[in-house]
Amino acid sequence: MHSSAPARVSVLGAGSYGTALAVLCHANAPTMLWARDPASVAEINQQHSLERYLPDVQLPEGLSATASLETAMQHALGHDESPAFIILGVPVAGLAQLCTQLSAFLPSTRRHPVHLVHICKGFDAQSGDLPHVIAAQHTPHHDWLHHGVLSGPSFAIEVAKGLPVGLTIASDNTDLMHCAVSLLHGTQARIYSSHDVIGVEVGGALKNIIAIACGIGDGLGQGANARAALITRGLAEIQRLGVGLGGLPETFQGLTGLGDLVLSSTSDLSRNRRVGLAIGQGEDLQKILSSGMTAEGVRCAEAARTIALRLQVHAPITEAVYQVLQQGLPPRQAVQTLLSRDPRKESA
Repeated sequence: MHSSAPARVSVLGAGSYGTALAVLCHANAPTMLWARDPASVAEINQQHSLERYLPDVQLPEGLSATASLETAMQHALGHDESPAFIILGVPVAGLAQLCTQLSAFLPSTRRHPVHLVHICKGFDAQSGDLPHVIAAQHTPHHDWLHHGVLSGPSFAIEVAKGLPVGLTIASDNTDLMHCAVSLLHGTQARIYSSHDVIGVEVGGALKNIIAIACGIGDGLGQGANARAALITRGLAEIQRLGVGLGGLPETFQGLTGLGDLVLSSTSDLSRNRRVGLAIGQGEDLQKILSSGMTAEGVRCAEAARTIALRLQVHAPITEAVYQVLQQGLPPRQAVQTLLSRDPRKESA
C-alpha cells in the first residue's frame, strides 16, 4: 500500500553521485549522508562542501553527514513512523558488503516500507550478476523491504549544481517508485518510472564499454562519423544483450539506454570516454588507472564479453574493447578488425 507519510532518506556512500543525489533529496525530506572517511564527514558538516568529488559546489547547510553506518540507518528508519528511502551509493564491487552491513540494522518487523535503491552500474566481476541480484542475495527477505535502481544520463557535478537532469527509477514495487518520484522529481529533475529493472541495469552497464570504444576512436582521430557509427551500432549491441538477459527492447531507446550512451560517449566529463581517449593516444592502461582515473567499463568489459558468449549474442564492439583492455590488442588493429567484418543487414 502506498504510504502518504513523508520518507526519511539516508545515502550510504558520499562519493560524487551519492552526494549529488543527497542534495536533490534534501530539498524534499530529512536527508543524511554516510561516509567512511571522517575527513569527508567533517568537511560536509562544517564547510558544507566536498571538494574532492564536487569542486566549487556549495552543499545545503541542513545536509548532515556521519561516519557511523548505524546512525545513518537509524536516521532513515526513524521510529517506524514513515517510509525509509536508502540510496546505496557504492560501486558494484562494494554492493554485497554494504548490503550485508546494513542488514544488521534492519528490524525483524516493520509497519512502514524500507526502500533500498542502488545507483551502481555494471556486473559482478566473478558471477556476472546484475546489481539487483547482488542486493537481493545479501539482504533479508521481508514483504516491507523493496529494491530498485536509479539510473540515467547524469554527471554528478551537474546534478549537484542544480542543472536539469532526467532519470529513471526502476523497480517491481510501485510504492518504491512513488517514493522516489516524490523525493527526487522537481524543477531541476524529471524522474520517470519503469518496471524493467534488468533493462535499466544492462543499459547503464554496457554504455560504459561503448564509451571506451568511442574514446579510443576519438584518440585515434577517427572522426565524428566513426563516433556516430559506434554509438548507433553500440546501442544495437546493448539491446541484443539486454533482451538476451530479459530486458525489454523499448527500455534501450529511453534515458537509461540511448540517453546514457550518448552522454557517456560524447562528453569530456565521461571517465570511460577519457580512458578510451588516453588508450587511443597511446597511453598504457595500467598507467592510466594508476593515475587515479577509474572507469566502470574497464571492469565491465570482461564480464559483458563472458555473458555475450554464454548467450551467443553478437557483440563485436564489446569483444574489441575486451581485446584492447585485457589482451593487449593495439587500438588501431581493433578498429581495423571492426571495419573489416562482413557486411550485414542493419536490423540484424
